[in-house]
Amino acid sequence: MILSKRPDIERFLAQPAAGVRAALIYGRDTGVVRDRANQLAKQVCDRPDDPFDVALLTDGDLDAEAARLEGELAAQSLMGGRRLVRLKLGSDKAGPDRTATEALARHMAGELNPDAFFLIEAGALGRESSLRKAAEKAPGCAVIPCYEDEPGDIARLVRESLGKDGVSLSTEALAMFVARMPKERGVARQEIERLALYLGPGSGITATPKDLEDFLGVEPEASLSDAAADAFGGRLGEAQAGLRRAAAEGEAGPAAVRAIGMYLGRLRRTLTLAKSGAGLQEAAKASGVFWKNEREFLRQARAWTLADLDKLQPEVLAADRACKTAGSPDQLIAERLALQIAGRARRLGL
Repeated sequence: MILSKRPDIERFLAQPAAGVRAALIYGRDTGVVRDRANQLAKQVCDRPDDPFDVALLTDGDLDAEAARLEGELAAQSLMGGRRLVRLKLGSDKAGPDRTATEALARHMAGELNPDAFFLIEAGALGRESSLRKAAEKAPGCAVIPCYEDEPGDIARLVRESLGKDGVSLSTEALAMFVARMPKERGVARQEIERLALYLGPGSGITATPKDLEDFLGVEPEASLSDAAADAFGGRLGEAQAGLRRAAAEGEAGPAAVRAIGMYLGRLRRTLTLAKSGAGLQEAAKASGVFWKNEREFLRQARAWTLADLDKLQPEVLAADRACKTAGSPDQLIAERLALQIAGRARRLGL
């Protein structure tokens, strides 16, 4: 049973379907995987932190003693509740993947303790993963892929987390904060906790953008929009450095490709308006170009043509699809796209 839509995932995590005795939760964002695994563990086991009811294993444990996993799945709860066996896979080694696959098959066949719940957490599993294939085919196993948080997901997390501390953000402040949030769930939670402390837990404040100015500071130098501008301006070294700084701040490859696509769209809109008779500067303002970036943007707009941008569009779309493929080297894909664009920009005289 594959659960990929948010409503289906939330319903299952709140009330696991009867007959489900195992779950595989995997994805690139380990913070999201961990959050969902914690939520599920609380539903399937009365005491998710009790060592008498719960066995916590890692791939390191399987490397040391592969038979231990099946032994834990066969054991009975010492306290009479439902037993939970929780396995966390944090490496790409084939051994633990194979051991987990074999144990899952035996457990789903009823050869071990049928009352135990087998919860597996893993990173980005590709389609070739034997564990992922086995879990997707097993009728009593729920498979939950975790993708990068969308802005709406992050906004929901911010509202819920701050609400528990008795503080909140205005609509404008929330949009500002979400735009600057790291994409990795674990790091994002730390930033939200830091903001709650800054605003004062229990103060009841509804913060405005002005209230956040000191907290947020200046815009990070590793802004993806700046990296995109460098690529279209023919500055390969700066674009590559910007993408890598953004990656270090939690901005993954898909976000970088998205920023490049948005910049291309802004250039295309500007040139389309200019072709219809608008002045180039007027067209740039209508396309949302910030005044501080206007001079460089206009320099690029005079060099690029609509035909050039149309040739780039399929490459941006292809890079976007490639980045969203499980197990893909998304950062390298984004850097390669920036390299291609910067190379063309240089040939245009930029």
